Amino acid sequence: MKISQQSEDVRPRARGTERSLARRAELIAIGRKLFADTSYDALSMDDIARQAHVAKGLIYYYFQSKRGYYLAIIHDSVADLVSFAASGLELQQVDRVHRTMESYLRWAEHNQAAFRTIVSGGVGFDAEVHAVRDGVREAIVATIADGAYGRTDISPLARMGLFGWVCSVEGATLDWIDRPELSRDTMRELLVKMLGGAMRAIEEMDPAYPTPEPARRDA
Repeated sequence: MKISQQSEDVRPRARGTERSLARRAELIAIGRKLFADTSYDALSMDDIARQAHVAKGLIYYYFQSKRGYYLAIIHDSVADLVSFAASGLELQQVDRVHRTMESYLRWAEHNQAAFRTIVSGGVGFDAEVHAVRDGVREAIVATIADGAYGRTDISPLARMGLFGWVCSVEGATLDWIDRPELSRDTMRELLVKMLGGAMRAIEEMDPAYPTPEPARRDA
């Protein structure tokens, strides 16, 4: 299932007129700023309403609960990340990978609380947050596969190689935002080179998936 489809399945339905849709979008934009560096548990509904300068009942009207509001914010911000990562089809392979990693790291850097929630799977076992995380993973795997191999329907071995790299990116990025000792540029270059290593391993085990020219040892 694609992340966009998950978003439609999981997020609360918007109500009413275009004005209502605009109001809901405005509340999500406010929430994205509030939760960017603040954890879910650190903000009460009273805090949110006060900082957003709205009545608490308005948030309940559009999102039914604090959790519904937070999930809508996560879906909205992650959708931006995924759509940006999947764009740039006119770019060369290596440029597209750099662009995808740059957007990923920038998003994690500016949405640290949400990133931690997504990577950790939420509080306890939260199926909806897990669905968001899985959707992001599959979207990035598909983006890399399309850029590297020209298709997204790749073999199980190739998919696992790319999937393993994506999971390592999550862990490395989580550590990086906690201990930002490396610049974003350095971090991006490191992750791109790690992808090259994963692709060379895939080719070694399955020659039907040759390593793209920029990531080859003999390039």
